[in-house]
Amino acid sequence: MFQKILIANRGEIACRVIRTARRMGVATVAVYSDADARALHVEMADEAVHIGPSPVGESYLVADKIIAAARATGAQAIHPGYGFLSENPGFVDAVEAAGLVFIGPSAASIRAMGLKDAAKRLMEKAGVPVVPGYHGEGQEIVILASKSREIGYPVLIKARAGGGGKGMRKVDHPDDFPEALAAAKREAKAAFGDDRVLVEKYVEKPRHIEVQVFGDSHGNVVHLFERDCSAQRRHQKVIEEAPAPGMTAEMRAAMTEAAVKAAQAIDYAGAGTIEFIVDASQGLRPDRFWFMEMNTRLQVEHPVTEMVTGIDLVEWQLRVAAGERLPKLQPEISLDGHAFEARLYAEDAAKGFLPAIGTLHHLRFPAEGEALRVETGVRQGDAISPFYDPMIAKLVVHGHDRATALDALIHALERTEIAGSVVNTAFLAALAADPAFAAGDVDTGLIARRQEALVALPSPSPRDIAAAALAAAEPAVDTTADDPWTALAGYAHFHAPEKQVRLAHDGQPILARLSVAANGNATVTVADHTTTLPASGGRHPAARWPGHVTVFAGAASHTFAVADPFAEAEAATAGGDALRAPMPGLVKVVRAAAGDAVQKGQPLLVLEAMKMEHTIAAPHDGIIAEIATEGAQVTDGTVLVRFEEAEQA
Repeated sequence: MFQKILIANRGEIACRVIRTARRMGVATVAVYSDADARALHVEMADEAVHIGPSPVGESYLVADKIIAAARATGAQAIHPGYGFLSENPGFVDAVEAAGLVFIGPSAASIRAMGLKDAAKRLMEKAGVPVVPGYHGEGQEIVILASKSREIGYPVLIKARAGGGGKGMRKVDHPDDFPEALAAAKREAKAAFGDDRVLVEKYVEKPRHIEVQVFGDSHGNVVHLFERDCSAQRRHQKVIEEAPAPGMTAEMRAAMTEAAVKAAQAIDYAGAGTIEFIVDASQGLRPDRFWFMEMNTRLQVEHPVTEMVTGIDLVEWQLRVAAGERLPKLQPEISLDGHAFEARLYAEDAAKGFLPAIGTLHHLRFPAEGEALRVETGVRQGDAISPFYDPMIAKLVVHGHDRATALDALIHALERTEIAGSVVNTAFLAALAADPAFAAGDVDTGLIARRQEALVALPSPSPRDIAAAALAAAEPAVDTTADDPWTALAGYAHFHAPEKQVRLAHDGQPILARLSVAANGNATVTVADHTTTLPASGGRHPAARWPGHVTVFAGAASHTFAVADPFAEAEAATAGGDALRAPMPGLVKVVRAAAGDAVQKGQPLLVLEAMKMEHTIAAPHDGIIAEIATEGAQVTDGTVLVRFEEAEQA
């Protein structure tokens, strides 16, 4: 076994690998960019090496820097995690050329599965069912359109390189084919540098079911059953589960046999996933599933397999990479119960799942145990930056059956508290509670069909508003206390006369009048509605963070802006002499400098927020006194531009 390994990744997967390595007595080396200097994975590792600026192209994707870090620290092997360089055969070659071990499959295996069309031809040869389609080299529109007619509409145009839904278009009618093909090729070229596509039959009620496989260098290949990843938005997985609902013994036998054949066809060693598209229009049938692609790495959703098999897949990765045989063979691997994984993201579900950024001023997960794992790479106070995937955590639950596990997932989501960024917790809970999902009647179009209902958020109730006002009244509230009324004990000092608190929710002002009686009961009046919050019982948690307060109501949360009298006084005296950031973001471009005379409407800087660019223009003529610097990370309300005061006539 290795004495020391380097993890060429960040966030929750780096932390996940470190935990297993530590249990096995293997030392770990983390790598980090500027943005990750104080990240959790850096703190957890035995050593850490800085590899460059925040953009991935200057740090985590630079193979030479990662290999140099491994050699400098004496690491014997490199674990790639997932994403980044994990499926880059050139990186594998470079690692091995440096005398190090790549903890993953061979470069040849990765290359064999790297292009969808070549992989599908290989699978056909191995006897693995493949979706009817055209995977040839001809890319002329006349060839692709002709093949589409032969396949039969609707068809799906897919980029032959890459994934994640990029370069993918569904076409329902031949007349729409030219425009869809052009769009798919443009997107594929931009994303992967390769505009070649393939065309496949579009499956009307598709389910995404994948099989976890594992091989070693001694010729052994096993499967660890299946996962259902059909709950997707924009072709990205949201909630995964194992086993697949509705799976029959006959279907499982056929699918797992095909998966093992696929891995054996490329002499696979390590952890991998064979992804199948399934036509569920007539239930799960062994003649209605087809190979889609192979992921030659560990998957984000691997914990659900670990929960139902009791096997640590990262431990198996390390053992196989060290030359050992698989710890278990097929007859020794069994399926126990049901598991779900929900991906918590900093994203705005109501705005098309736009990714978000922000500081996690308040972060609390339910206590872990045998039935719950929390996989995360962040702590309270950490920032979700614009440089990386906005995942906050994965909640992974286990139950003796699907219904029990689903109840556990909903319960875990309702006990998760996150403030400082918009999050998808309420959306996940709504999806888990959706009648079709709860019944296991899921396909890849479920979220799109039910999106309006799933992303709808209830307005804050009078009790939510009252709790927000109470929390806003005293910035020194201890939001980490288990008993919120103990935390609010200091409020008793303003029981007469009443105190006024001004809030805003979705831009609408709220004036609350409140007082706390000697017995600790709080009375909050908004307009003509009065709410009494008792001194004990009926927990209604709230988190106070700069300029805001967030109230948690089950899986939902409501964030209120809190009027700051000091900031308002400053604004009143400055008049229009300061421009503030309308949302958290990154100052991408600065087009003016201190001392410049600018005119009304002149662009001054570009703020990147939620993966979009927003131009900040001068509201009036004036001379700039101060302006933000390029690359600055700013929060909501940060002064971006300050003007010199106009001379008095």
